Amino acid sequence: MSSKQYFDDVAGKWDSMREQFFPDAVREVAIAGANVAPGDLAADVGAGSGFITEALIGAGARVIAVDQSAEMLAVLRRKFACAAVETRQGTAEALPLASAEVKQAFANMYLHHVEDPASAIREMARVIQPGGRLVITDLDEHTFDFLKEEHHDRWMGFQREAVQGWLEAAGLREVSVKGIGSDCYANSECGAQRAEVSILIASGTKP
Repeated sequence: MSSKQYFDDVAGKWDSMREQFFPDAVREVAIAGANVAPGDLAADVGAGSGFITEALIGAGARVIAVDQSAEMLAVLRRKFACAAVETRQGTAEALPLASAEVKQAFANMYLHHVEDPASAIREMARVIQPGGRLVITDLDEHTFDFLKEEHHDRWMGFQREAVQGWLEAAGLREVSVKGIGSDCYANSECGAQRAEVSILIASGTKP
Protein backbone atom coordinates (compact mmCIF):
# COMPACT_ATOMS: atom_id res chain seq x y z
CA MET A 1 0.00 0.00 0.00
CA SER A 2 1.27 3.47 -0.86
CA SER A 3 1.29 6.30 1.68
CA LYS A 4 -1.35 8.05 -0.47
CA GLN A 5 -3.66 5.02 -0.24
CA TYR A 6 -3.03 4.77 3.49
CA PHE A 7 -4.04 8.36 4.11
CA ASP A 8 -7.04 8.09 1.78
CA ASP A 9 -8.19 5.11 3.85
CA VAL A 10 -7.76 6.74 7.28
CA ALA A 11 -8.91 10.27 6.35
CA GLY A 12 -12.28 9.96 8.03
CA LYS A 13 -10.78 9.00 11.38
CA TRP A 14 -7.49 10.88 11.17
CA ASP A 15 -8.41 13.60 13.68
CA SER A 16 -9.02 11.08 16.46
CA MET A 17 -5.90 9.13 15.47
CA ARG A 18 -3.78 12.26 15.43
CA GLU A 19 -4.85 13.22 18.95
CA GLN A 20 -3.21 10.02 20.20
CA PHE A 21 0.04 10.69 18.34
CA PHE A 22 1.08 14.22 19.34
CA PRO A 23 -0.28 17.25 21.24
CA ASP A 24 -1.59 20.63 20.06
CA ALA A 25 1.60 22.15 21.47
CA VAL A 26 3.36 21.07 18.26
CA ARG A 27 1.43 23.54 16.13
CA GLU A 28 1.58 26.26 18.77
CA VAL A 29 5.38 26.15 18.64
CA ALA A 30 5.35 26.02 14.84
CA ILE A 31 3.12 29.06 14.41
CA ALA A 32 5.01 31.04 17.04
CA GLY A 33 8.23 30.49 15.11
CA ALA A 34 6.99 31.95 11.84
CA ASN A 35 5.86 35.49 12.65
CA VAL A 36 2.38 34.87 11.21
CA ALA A 37 0.33 38.05 10.94
CA PRO A 38 -3.36 38.53 10.07
CA GLY A 39 -3.82 38.49 6.31
CA ASP A 40 -0.64 36.52 5.55
CA LEU A 41 -0.96 33.80 2.91
CA ALA A 42 0.59 30.57 4.23
CA ALA A 43 0.96 27.06 2.81
CA ASP A 44 0.19 23.98 4.89
CA VAL A 45 2.12 21.28 3.03
CA GLY A 46 1.03 17.73 3.73
CA ALA A 47 -1.96 19.31 5.39
CA GLY A 48 -3.91 16.15 6.12
CA SER A 49 -7.19 17.04 7.81
CA GLY A 50 -5.97 20.50 8.80
CA PHE A 51 -4.02 20.33 12.06
CA ILE A 52 -1.74 23.25 11.12
CA THR A 53 -4.41 24.93 8.97
CA GLU A 54 -6.66 25.32 12.01
CA ALA A 55 -3.94 27.18 13.93
CA LEU A 56 -3.19 29.41 10.95
CA ILE A 57 -6.86 30.36 10.66
CA GLY A 58 -6.80 31.19 14.36
CA ALA A 59 -3.86 33.52 13.71
CA GLY A 60 -5.83 35.33 10.99
CA ALA A 61 -3.89 33.91 8.05
CA ARG A 62 -5.20 32.81 4.69
CA VAL A 63 -4.22 29.23 3.89
CA ILE A 64 -3.40 27.09 0.87
CA ALA A 65 -3.64 23.49 2.11
CA VAL A 66 -1.72 20.99 -0.02
CA ASP A 67 -1.92 17.21 0.22
CA GLN A 68 -1.59 14.23 -2.10
CA SER A 69 -4.71 12.62 -0.60
CA ALA A 70 -7.99 13.79 -2.10
CA GLU A 71 -9.86 12.20 0.81
CA MET A 72 -7.87 14.18 3.38
CA LEU A 73 -8.51 17.41 1.49
CA ALA A 74 -12.22 16.62 1.37
CA VAL A 75 -12.26 16.26 5.16
CA LEU A 76 -10.35 19.53 5.51
CA ARG A 77 -12.78 21.40 3.24
CA ARG A 78 -15.76 20.20 5.27
CA LYS A 79 -14.13 21.31 8.52
CA PHE A 80 -13.19 24.80 7.31
CA ALA A 81 -15.87 25.54 4.73
CA CYS A 82 -16.39 29.10 5.93
CA ALA A 83 -12.71 29.98 6.39
CA ALA A 84 -10.18 31.54 4.02
CA VAL A 85 -8.77 28.19 2.95
CA GLU A 86 -7.98 26.89 -0.54
CA THR A 87 -7.09 23.24 -1.12
CA ARG A 88 -4.75 21.95 -3.81
CA GLN A 89 -3.83 18.34 -4.48
CA GLY A 90 -0.16 17.74 -5.19
CA THR A 91 3.07 15.97 -4.31
CA ALA A 92 6.30 16.86 -2.56
CA GLU A 93 8.27 16.83 -5.78
CA ALA A 94 6.00 19.29 -7.58
CA LEU A 95 4.00 21.46 -5.23
CA PRO A 96 0.98 23.09 -6.92
CA LEU A 97 2.18 26.54 -5.88
CA ALA A 98 3.88 29.32 -7.80
CA SER A 99 7.35 30.45 -6.83
CA ALA A 100 7.23 33.01 -4.01
CA GLU A 101 3.44 32.59 -3.73
CA VAL A 102 3.23 32.40 0.08
CA LYS A 103 4.69 34.21 3.06
CA GLN A 104 5.16 31.09 5.16
CA ALA A 105 5.21 27.35 4.51
CA PHE A 106 4.60 24.72 7.18
CA ALA A 107 5.09 20.96 7.04
CA ASN A 108 4.01 18.95 10.06
CA MET A 109 4.87 15.23 10.21
CA TYR A 110 5.23 15.37 6.45
CA LEU A 111 8.92 14.97 5.72
CA HIS A 112 9.19 11.37 6.92
CA HIS A 113 6.59 10.36 4.31
CA VAL A 114 8.34 11.80 1.24
CA GLU A 115 10.80 9.94 -0.96
CA ASP A 116 13.45 12.68 -1.10
CA PRO A 117 13.40 15.04 1.92
CA ALA A 118 16.07 17.36 0.51
CA SER A 119 14.08 17.86 -2.70
CA ALA A 120 10.88 18.41 -0.72
CA ILE A 121 12.59 21.13 1.30
CA ARG A 122 13.87 22.80 -1.88
CA GLU A 123 10.31 22.80 -3.24
CA MET A 124 8.94 24.36 -0.07
CA ALA A 125 11.67 26.98 -0.10
CA ARG A 126 10.81 27.78 -3.73
CA VAL A 127 7.23 28.78 -2.93
CA ILE A 128 8.15 31.18 -0.09
CA GLN A 129 8.53 34.89 -0.64
CA PRO A 130 11.83 36.62 0.25
CA GLY A 131 11.79 37.25 3.97
CA GLY A 132 9.30 34.44 4.49
CA ARG A 133 9.71 31.45 6.78
CA LEU A 134 9.71 27.68 6.37
CA VAL A 135 8.82 25.71 9.50
CA ILE A 136 9.02 21.92 9.69
CA THR A 137 7.93 19.80 12.65
CA ASP A 138 8.86 16.13 12.43
CA LEU A 139 10.39 13.15 14.20
CA ASP A 140 13.90 12.79 15.48
CA GLU A 141 15.70 9.67 14.29
CA HIS A 142 14.35 6.50 15.93
CA THR A 143 14.41 2.69 15.68
CA PHE A 144 10.70 1.75 15.67
CA ASP A 145 10.44 -0.36 12.51
CA PHE A 146 6.69 -0.94 12.85
CA LEU A 147 6.01 2.69 11.94
CA LYS A 148 7.34 2.06 8.43
CA GLU A 149 5.13 -0.99 7.99
CA GLU A 150 1.93 0.10 9.73
CA HIS A 151 2.00 3.89 9.14
CA HIS A 152 3.81 3.74 5.79
CA ASP A 153 6.59 6.04 6.94
CA ARG A 154 9.45 6.24 4.43
CA TRP A 155 11.96 7.51 6.97
CA MET A 156 12.57 6.56 10.58
CA GLY A 157 12.87 10.16 11.63
CA PHE A 158 15.89 12.35 10.96
CA GLN A 159 19.20 13.43 12.38
CA ARG A 160 18.98 17.12 13.18
CA GLU A 161 22.31 17.80 11.48
CA ALA A 162 20.94 16.36 8.22
CA VAL A 163 17.80 18.52 8.36
CA GLN A 164 19.90 21.61 9.01
CA GLY A 165 22.06 20.79 6.01
CA TRP A 166 19.02 20.40 3.75
CA LEU A 167 17.61 23.75 4.83
CA GLU A 168 20.91 25.49 4.23
CA ALA A 169 21.37 23.76 0.86
CA ALA A 170 17.91 25.08 -0.12
CA GLY A 171 19.28 28.60 0.34
CA LEU A 172 17.60 29.40 3.65
CA ARG A 173 19.23 31.56 6.29
CA GLU A 174 18.83 31.86 10.08
CA VAL A 175 18.42 28.09 10.14
CA SER A 176 17.51 26.49 13.45
CA VAL A 177 16.86 22.83 14.30
CA LYS A 178 15.99 21.88 17.86
CA GLY A 179 13.62 19.85 20.00
CA ILE A 180 10.25 21.22 21.01
CA GLY A 181 10.01 19.36 24.31
CA SER A 182 7.15 17.09 23.16
CA ASP A 183 7.07 13.48 21.98
CA CYS A 184 5.09 11.52 19.40
CA TYR A 185 3.45 8.29 20.59
CA ALA A 186 2.14 5.28 18.67
CA ASN A 187 1.21 1.71 19.52
CA SER A 188 1.78 -1.16 17.12
CA GLU A 189 -1.32 -2.91 15.81
CA CYS A 190 -0.61 -6.02 17.86
CA GLY A 191 0.01 -3.93 20.96
CA ALA A 192 3.46 -5.41 21.51
CA GLN A 193 5.39 -2.20 20.85
CA ARG A 194 4.94 1.43 21.81
CA ALA A 195 6.90 4.15 20.06
CA GLU A 196 7.89 7.29 21.92
CA VAL A 197 9.84 9.65 19.67
CA SER A 198 10.97 13.21 20.35
CA ILE A 199 9.77 15.91 17.94
CA LEU A 200 12.05 18.43 16.27
CA ILE A 201 11.28 21.86 14.84
CA ALA A 202 13.35 23.12 11.93
CA SER A 203 13.03 26.60 10.47
CA GLY A 204 14.72 29.01 8.13
CA THR A 205 14.20 32.34 6.39
CA LYS A 206 14.34 32.89 2.63
CA PRO A 207 16.79 35.73 1.83
